Amino acid sequence: MNENLRHALIRARLQPLDVATHLTVDPKTVTRWLAGRIPHPRHRLAVADLLEVDENDLWPDSVHRRSGLTHELKAVYPHRWAVPADTWRTFFASATTNIDILVYSGLFLAEDSGLLRILTDRAQAGASVRILLGDPDSPHVTTRGTEEGIGGDVMASRVRNAHALYRPLQDVEGVELRLHRTVLYNSIYRADNELLINLHAYGTRAPEAPVIYLTHTEANSTATTYLTSFEHVWTSAEPAGRRL
Repeated sequence: MNENLRHALIRARLQPLDVATHLTVDPKTVTRWLAGRIPHPRHRLAVADLLEVDENDLWPDSVHRRSGLTHELKAVYPHRWAVPADTWRTFFASATTNIDILVYSGLFLAEDSGLLRILTDRAQAGASVRILLGDPDSPHVTTRGTEEGIGGDVMASRVRNAHALYRPLQDVEGVELRLHRTVLYNSIYRADNELLINLHAYGTRAPEAPVIYLTHTEANSTATTYLTSFEHVWTSAEPAGRRL
């Protein structure tokens, strides 16, 4: 019996069926996890996120952390698609002061009307929301589309589609959109001191690339590097206006 998982469920006031529904797995699978079976890494991360605990606390014998691993690393997802949709929404909904998004298109977010409402609500509550999209006329956008195998024109079209979906947010006080012409080494998503970094790899589409979850706790940390990078891009970018 996995007593750690059982107690975490009790504290979260959730039943095994709730977990099964959230992860879209068979309830019997969750029962086997409670009995002691070790879930797939993707499911371990999803359960830990749902219960708001550290994965290592639920499965201490299977999750080995290197002694030198920074404490600011909260999770590593093997692919962006492996990050549960609820995690993205909870991530941004938790912000009170700063939301930053650096992408070329970020279309998977722009197409989520619930998430757009969250961004609007956070801005209306006083948070600064800054969104950086790629300039569709930038050669770097074209190159990225070619490298991902979808074509430069397709990538530029995705940027234009994303901007059309984000456009209503431009009328919300506290939200600002800019276009950048930089090489996108990583996509950066920030909610106050929490960061989700979608790492990019040549020849690999962003949804297939890994995501690391960081907490910014001190200066000169890993998170600081990405926050500084965002500021450099933001400074060099131009207001999106409504030209797309």
